[in-house]
Amino acid sequence: MPDQSIPQARTPDTVPGENETASSQGISRRRLLGTAGATGLVLGTAGAAVGYAAAPSEAAAPLTSLGTDRAMFHGKHQPGITDGLQARGHLVAFDLAPGAGRKEAAALLRRWSETARRLMAGEPSAHDDTDVARDAGPSSLTITFGFGHSFFARTGLEKQRPVALDPLPEFSSDHLDKNRSDGDLWVQIGANDALVAFHALRAVQKDAGRAAKVRWQMNGFNRSPGATAHPMTARNLMGQIDGTRNPKPSEPDFDQRIFVPEQGEPAWMANGSYAVVRRIRMLLDDWEKLSVKAQEDVIGRRKSDGAALSGGTETTAMDLEKTDAKGNLVVPINAHARITRPDQNGGAAMLRRPFSFHDGIDADGVPDAGLLFICWQADPLRGFVPVQRKLDRGDALSAFIRHESSGLFAVPGGAAEGEYVGQKLLEG
Repeated sequence: MPDQSIPQARTPDTVPGENETASSQGISRRRLLGTAGATGLVLGTAGAAVGYAAAPSEAAAPLTSLGTDRAMFHGKHQPGITDGLQARGHLVAFDLAPGAGRKEAAALLRRWSETARRLMAGEPSAHDDTDVARDAGPSSLTITFGFGHSFFARTGLEKQRPVALDPLPEFSSDHLDKNRSDGDLWVQIGANDALVAFHALRAVQKDAGRAAKVRWQMNGFNRSPGATAHPMTARNLMGQIDGTRNPKPSEPDFDQRIFVPEQGEPAWMANGSYAVVRRIRMLLDDWEKLSVKAQEDVIGRRKSDGAALSGGTETTAMDLEKTDAKGNLVVPINAHARITRPDQNGGAAMLRRPFSFHDGIDADGVPDAGLLFICWQADPLRGFVPVQRKLDRGDALSAFIRHESSGLFAVPGGAAEGEYVGQKLLEG
């Protein structure tokens, strides 16, 4: 779980209260949902989010800002990569059905893209909508599509398979369940409302029809936007602030590290990225037996505010050489935050955008919980792999986590108006 952070989604300062009427806000729910355009990435309470039509007699208050926030489907990059962390997520991998090939895959991606476009705008599915999200706005919904290594042989496109999609090496911390790893196709769904996220998951599954079947599916969550007094880096289930050193879009080399260049190879991956997906179980019973001081030594950062043990605030640069009165390194040599630093890994960096998970309690009372680790990079051989190899050789955190499933997926660039995701690959 490399020590890097992701920007939080912004929340407006004011949200209509439950007792405010439509007239006091100057706009009705019907007008809010039915007359909106598509002019903004994130919109406020009077935002331009298209939704389900309300009954003519309704006089309800507008949706809150949480419901009206909208990400755009069409663009240079696919949604769900640089967007802020969402409260609810679903990860699902599909295998093409026996006999299905390039033609069926193209038709499926065309269906999926149209469904994603509609649902991300707050509209119902084109066919047989379940009405699960009828009362909600877009709620920052994002739907992202990727291709696994096996997809290319199944569709006769081996010559188009990127070298960067070669299988990941084995790591000593791996205890991988093959049935919950890899897959021909991968879909990431995120939203700030659980019903909106489920609605999208169900629509994607139904759209697959006879062309593909679910290989595995995982559910995750993050803290809801607005749950803290001010925007802050997320905490994981170990209670640690997790992701402080994530590369930021404002950095000049961000695109170079995270996205395939427009003139990159293969050409169909221009403006795309590679997603490494790992289900990392946290051994919480063992972790919680440690004192706070011992936990901080494992991570290399204070639990209270995420600051490095060498001092300062969360964003203060870590002093790797600082020692205490006895001459011991303040940040232990095997601390997770020390090992994952880009300057300790030849500049290797990735954009982490995870979800936590909790899938119940085992028969022996142990929680099945941890992190759905998702990281994005222009080349996993220069991003995830060198960092994970370094962690494999002596990360103090490795005694408290277990990698249980893994996948690597090529995520093409965003679809332009009138196109579907992956069209350049499937029709090029």
